[in-house]
Amino acid sequence: MGTNTPIDNESVRALAALLDETNLTEIEYAVGDVRIRVARTAQAVAYHPAPSHTALPQAQPSAAAASDADDPGAVTSPMVGVTYMAPEPGAPKFVNAGDIVSEGQTVMLIEAMKTFNPIRAPRAGKVTRILVTDGQPVEFGEPLLIIE
Repeated sequence: MGTNTPIDNESVRALAALLDETNLTEIEYAVGDVRIRVARTAQAVAYHPAPSHTALPQAQPSAAAASDADDPGAVTSPMVGVTYMAPEPGAPKFVNAGDIVSEGQTVMLIEAMKTFNPIRAPRAGKVTRILVTDGQPVEFGEPLLIIE
């Protein structure tokens, strides 16, 4: 910014608030020659509230996890997030091992960026194994459950 341009404190505050609301790490706003950039420090970005039973960093996938991903009935995670087995705390689970599911039925939720995304059964069948637990962080492509 040139020495002739005063700092617009209100714009900086509004951008900082927007940064907090959206969980972005950086916002830049420009009008003409005036440019304002607001960014979080690495320490602020590293804070992510997580269930207390979550252990980070994650261990490397075991050979069993790799074989589960190769199972023809494996339902894999379409995103990085945290699994939830019920629609809300204290509610019954969407599915249990041994349940018969229909195609399109919600089998769990994955929370990503404060949005709960339903994971639906890609086909009808019997849930033979559930490979994740409630509140567990998962990676893209990680096997969640087996439907045979």
